[in-house]
Amino acid sequence: MTIERLVPIFPLCCGVTVLHRTARPLLRLLCRTAAGGLFLALIAPVGSWLGVSLGVNLFNSLVLGLLGPAGLGLLLMLRWSLLPGV
Repeated sequence: MTIERLVPIFPLCCGVTVLHRTARPLLRLLCRTAAGGLFLALIAPVGSWLGVSLGVNLFNSLVLGLLGPAGLGLLLMLRWSLLPGV
């Protein structure tokens, strides 16, 4: 290989390395949020029978994806404390 072909490859490799380090946590957050949304969507039909109905939206999915079961408890406590008659 000649030096003319290697010069554009070096910045490309550096850019991929930098983006990989920043994109990995964002991709992980996206996957966890999607899993939280899927869990909320699966619980929605039977949630009214159990008294744990939560809306399937981005905020709830993000909280559930970040905090897991603790996030579910937090969302339920918020719902029950802010809307006591529902």
